[in-house]
Amino acid sequence: MNVLVTRPDSRGEQLVEMLAKQRIFAIHQPLFRLEAGRELSQLPSALSRLNSGDYVFAVSKNAVDFADDTLKHTGFKWRSDLHYFAVGQGTAQHFAARSEQAVRYPLKSANSEGLLALPIMQDLAGKTVLILRADSGRAFFAEQARQRGANVQIIECYQRMKLDTDLAERLSLAKRAGIDTIIATSGDILTFLAEQTAETEQAWLKACRLVVVGKRGAAIARQLGWQAENILISNQADNHSLFEMLNANR
Repeated sequence: MNVLVTRPDSRGEQLVEMLAKQRIFAIHQPLFRLEAGRELSQLPSALSRLNSGDYVFAVSKNAVDFADDTLKHTGFKWRSDLHYFAVGQGTAQHFAARSEQAVRYPLKSANSEGLLALPIMQDLAGKTVLILRADSGRAFFAEQARQRGANVQIIECYQRMKLDTDLAERLSLAKRAGIDTIIATSGDILTFLAEQTAETEQAWLKACRLVVVGKRGAAIARQLGWQAENILISNQADNHSLFEMLNANR
């Protein structure tokens, strides 16, 4: 098994190191870089306008980091009278550590559906839900929250910017290196992966085993052309869960 890890941050490098210790060949090839979001400056005022008991949902660790750095630079602190949420345990623990607030997350399914199934999410009438995310993502959660009566506000905490490299060539090199398994932890990564892979390499790409997170990731993969038997689904996006999934299927 030869693995391509596409996470765009240090967690991708850490996963490659974990795999190397198990003598699993892995390459770290992020597909984009992360930059500060265009709406970060609005975050302090958006938080201050929330009513006591309103909700703040951080989509990822990256959203937490960019948001928390902004608050610290402006002398603002996370309010203790709000409810904080994340999708997965890893992001929730990271959010709790940086905000020093309790953060709820779904125990069974690390996805929007799991978050929406929490009892506290059933009636959102009169609530404002502030979503901290990238320049896209979690549209399903926002739509469902609105349908349940919430006033949804979104802050773009970071942007995904195309790398200043020839990704098509790098992905072709991955093919020639014998890559047969790819980790893609978000729908955006999956879509970008399919778009940036050259037409001549598409057959190789779709023949690779694909590790995704949750049923939604699997659905996107099928829409992009992967066969169900080539898709491995991890319920969590943290490195430990991804590592265990790969190790069990090596």
